[in-house]
Amino acid sequence: MYHETAYLFILAALHFTIERLGEARHITGREMALGCRDLALERYGPMARSVLDYWGIRSTRDFGEIVFALVELGILVKQEGDSLDDFDGLFCFAEAFEQNYPWGCPHRIEES
Repeated sequence: MYHETAYLFILAALHFTIERLGEARHITGREMALGCRDLALERYGPMARSVLDYWGIRSTRDFGEIVFALVELGILVKQEGDSLDDFDGLFCFAEAFEQNYPWGCPHRIEES
């Protein structure tokens, strides 16, 4: 369903998000999705949405699908109460990667 590189990207995004937070701790679905967004923008710039689309990632739910697949494989762990639904509709890809592209700004600010 997803390109194999998508799984590696999710692991890299987890590391990126933990580094940005400055502490190793549980990451929420929202934090993970925003970390994925920001890493994609940093790595792929204006091509981020196209790269993610090529891998089969078209919504924040897809980030969650990959995270939970990695949980099932025993690569990642989840906490009680974590749900795939935590990744639903967190942001619009068209807005995040096209309309609001941060020209000249390498790091995005957390949305509130």
